[in-house]
Amino acid sequence: MTKRPLDILEQVLNREPVFISLKGGREIRGILQGYDVHMNLVLDRAEEETEDGVVKLGTLIVRGDNVIYISPSIE
Repeated sequence: MTKRPLDILEQVLNREPVFISLKGGREIRGILQGYDVHMNLVLDRAEEETEDGVVKLGTLIVRGDNVIYISPSIE
């Protein structure tokens, strides 16, 4: 049976880091703490890679309209 997108998110919820690409070229990684059907996301230990290095953001709420894609993170 084919997995649905929300089923895949449920597998990594509170367990593994996820990688999120946002509109505007920003990329964020963190532990997915929660989400809804609009792809609003709550991340813990969020961090963003910039040209100057890694910026730690802590707990972050991402509005679903800004999400291009989300995938399990490769450490």
